[in-house]
This record gives sequence, C-alpha cells and structure tokens, in this order.
Amino acid sequence: MKKHFSFDQRLGISIPDITMEWAQYSDETQQAILFHWEQIRGSIPDRIADLEELINQKQAQLSNESNFKTSCELNSEIADLASIINDLWLWYRANQTVSDKMHQ
Repeated sequence: MKKHFSFDQRLGISIPDITMEWAQYSDETQQAILFHWEQIRGSIPDRIADLEELINQKQAQLSNESNFKTSCELNSEIADLASIINDLWLWYRANQTVSDKMHQ
C-alpha cells in the first residue's frame, strides 16, 4: 500500500500519491488505500498538537529574547510551523470529504 503514498518530510506524514483515476483502481485497492489513509489521517491531530507545542516553546523563547536577529529567526520558525499546521488541517479536512464520498 505504500506505493500509493509518499512521505512528505515537511508535513511529517505520508500523503496520497494516486497516479490513476480513482475508478481505475479495483474495489479492493480502493478500500486498502482508504483504510491506510484513515490510519494516517487519524494521526494528523497528534502531529498538529506536537507542532503546537513547538510553537509554544518558541514563543516562550521569543518573549525572553533580546537579540533582534534571533527574534527574527524565531518568528520565522513559528510562521513555518504554523504553515505546516495549516496544511495538515487542509489535508485532514479535504480528505475527509473524499473519504466520505468513497464510502458511499
């Protein structure tokens, strides 16, 4: 099943890598893909919580930081983490709609 997913280093999860039209996959393959995706999808809130903890740590560092360059670096890291969280939520929500349609 891993051939239908690729690991996204930035997001820290595997994401679907579907190369054909959905209808071209056998029912068995579709179900296997959906099952695997639901396992991955279920881990997304935990991944987000981990990233939020990192943001909280960096914000705590930032509140005590007096060096301008370091403050800018921390702000950039916080923004990058927030962007990852946003993308993870998009995957979580968008693929729920797809999964719902596939189960109907």
